Amino acid sequence: ARLVDITHHIAPQNVHQAAYVLYTAYAFFPPHSVHLVVVDPGVGSARRPIAVRTPAGTFVGPDNGVFSYVMANENEPVEAVVELADPRYRLPQVSHTFHGRDVFAPAAAHLATGVPITALGPPARDPVTFPPPRLEIAPDAISGEVLHADHFGNVVTSIGRLVWGGGELLLEPAFQEAGGGERTRFQAGDATIIVGGREIVGVRRTYVEVEPGETLALVGSEGHLEIAVREGSAARRLGLRPGDTVTLRIQ
Repeated sequence: ARLVDITHHIAPQNVHQAAYVLYTAYAFFPPHSVHLVVVDPGVGSARRPIAVRTPAGTFVGPDNGVFSYVMANENEPVEAVVELADPRYRLPQVSHTFHGRDVFAPAAAHLATGVPITALGPPARDPVTFPPPRLEIAPDAISGEVLHADHFGNVVTSIGRLVWGGGELLLEPAFQEAGGGERTRFQAGDATIIVGGREIVGVRRTYVEVEPGETLALVGSEGHLEIAVREGSAARRLGLRPGDTVTLRIQ
């Protein structure tokens, strides 16, 4: 099997960040892929170890919401969710603090060799899921929240996906429940973004449309509105954290 290491830079215990990073990555893998995710602050507790199968792949990890955005994709509905309960598919000795090694990795390996997901354990009903990220759409404004800050300090928001069409942007909510699925079109140059006590005029295509050190808003590689500083860190400059409000005002 080919192993691809996506990241070891999720902030400690930050399940929401892990859920977002998984959401941005899994679609670039073949549909038969097995995705192992271990961000597990509840290790050793009553939280269940689970595996989730969708048309996009199979996902192994803790039942703590980390698969929320995968399971929310209505275009790739969940086919099965099981609890990793069969001792044949874990190590003989299971520690209370290292289920990544003792439970999740063995289960993922067996799935990758062709063991059916239903062999790993019984159905896991009502898996833990987060509410969809905030996205409120009004005639003159779109409100969302900070989802994630990347290694460079670029701040990703829940206002997305945004699709360019000439000088216009079309909002097609990435999380179907958020925004009620409502599509909104607006002029990129006429938008004003209010975040961290600042106003940023216009949505850009590239960083180089502003001077070094200047704060800007642009559409990132995942189609979400991002706040950035050219050759700097917006997260540090604006002090933004996940959950902070972002408002895009439409003229």
